[in-house]
Amino acid sequence: MIQKHNKTFHSIKAGIIGVLLVAQSQIGLAAQASASNNDYTSLVELSEKFFAWKHENDDPLDKSSEQAAVHLNELKAMQTQLSDTDVADWGRSEQVDYLALRSAMDQHDFMLQVTKPWERDPGYYIDRMLWLTFVDLPASDETLTRLKADLHSTVALAETAKRNLMNVPTDFAALAIHNLTQPDGVGHGHPYRATPPAGVIGWYGDLLERARSAQPELVTEIESAQNAVKSLHAWLLEKQPTMTAHAGVGEELLDWYLMQVKFMPYTSDEVEALGERELDRTWAFYALEQHRNRKLPELTLPKSKQEYEERVASVDKDIRNFIEAEEFMTIPDYVPADFRKIGFNVPWIERDGGPNYWEQIQFRDPSPDHWHAHIPGHKVDAIMLKTNQHPIRKYFRDGGRMEGWALYLEEAPLQLGFYEDRPRTRELIYNFGIFRAARTLGDVRLQRNEISIPEVVTFWRSKTPWLDGNVARVDAEIYLRRPPGYGLGYTVGSFQMYKLLADRKQQLRDDFVLGEFHDQVMAAGAIPFALIRYEMTGLDDEVQKFWDYQPLDAKLKELGR
Repeated sequence: MIQKHNKTFHSIKAGIIGVLLVAQSQIGLAAQASASNNDYTSLVELSEKFFAWKHENDDPLDKSSEQAAVHLNELKAMQTQLSDTDVADWGRSEQVDYLALRSAMDQHDFMLQVTKPWERDPGYYIDRMLWLTFVDLPASDETLTRLKADLHSTVALAETAKRNLMNVPTDFAALAIHNLTQPDGVGHGHPYRATPPAGVIGWYGDLLERARSAQPELVTEIESAQNAVKSLHAWLLEKQPTMTAHAGVGEELLDWYLMQVKFMPYTSDEVEALGERELDRTWAFYALEQHRNRKLPELTLPKSKQEYEERVASVDKDIRNFIEAEEFMTIPDYVPADFRKIGFNVPWIERDGGPNYWEQIQFRDPSPDHWHAHIPGHKVDAIMLKTNQHPIRKYFRDGGRMEGWALYLEEAPLQLGFYEDRPRTRELIYNFGIFRAARTLGDVRLQRNEISIPEVVTFWRSKTPWLDGNVARVDAEIYLRRPPGYGLGYTVGSFQMYKLLADRKQQLRDDFVLGEFHDQVMAAGAIPFALIRYEMTGLDDEVQKFWDYQPLDAKLKELGR
């Protein structure tokens, strides 16, 4: 298709970069120019005010029912200011920015009035307690100052948690107790230890032992912090029998959230049906690939860290060459050429029980996850987003867009021929797809309180080859404790990406250029796909649903809450 226009990838590279800049300009600067009476400027000012306010009120130590009420009143004033903005005559990009800001405010509103993590989730406090223990010792200068402050705040956090936590869900209590005393078996972002410490309390023990030899003056402060964490654990054990609330938000509020915050034009019933269909499809394709490859040798696990990292290096080179040769998208020059400077998603770890689910796939062939999580997926996506100077969209990191794009990057290269010389890797791609589809069903059912975490772990493991209990439990925790819709965002987001691709191809026909399309998607920022679709195509069938707006207060009143 690019050849039709007598272009080569190298010759249009500057042009595609220009598309990126033009797209951003259309999104922001040109939009401002077209708005009347500086209305868009007012929107930008309100956005800056909101995100600064949100950041200032992000400290768990400052959370309480009384403080939440103050924050809610402040938020309502900003929401009123937003609702008073007349956008009828604005261009598509301006309207998209308005809707995006509205969704961000609604998400925070939902947290203040519905999910209330400071009242319902012990992990809200425990997460902060954990991360400080990963610091390298001896610490000095700003690192030391921050460590001492964090150790002192741990004592305060434990007492704040005991004071604030009420109406705690059964699943949240069980997860917190487990995480305080047991290794999670996954270790996302954890420093490597041959024997993982026994939960958060164990990590304080790890920090304490390192301090005894490397920085003894910290021992007393670490012991005090560790005792505070232990006291929270004892308190949770005592209170656990009374912690019987539901963890999910319920069907009605989930449907509201998907439509008004996530901008997914589907009910949870429709998402569940899509997930069921995708689970059937990925299992069928998995079976077909296994049959197709039945006479080929199976992929093997590497025997050493060196062998594994050689596989990663080879995959990175192959993907970069493929992206350029197939004119897939523009990788900006500021993205490091050496993947080691970015970091790769699954490091080499030797576990007593053997590789976990992610490692079973990644170690055999890193390419599906490298597309998803490295280039041009999460790692590169994040680097590009950091350069986004759009006055409003620079703040957005929508999970459906980011995970939908990343999941799209697993199967799209298969269709483009990347895996022709990796036939058995195609099985890994559909294994990934199976888990994402099963996760969609579990996410919906968890949020609708139709299933518990132990039950969803059993369900996911029954559907997903190689899935271990640790990965399943950690995934369930991640997606139940986050704002609703993240777990289902992989599959649904990828559907929205494919829909956008189909719509744009039908619009442009022979003028469609895949690389330019991908660049325009990335230039739009990490806002929901439905908004990108409206901005890029002008198709308003989905966005009309978002204009039929029901504020959260009205929804809660309707539900008698």
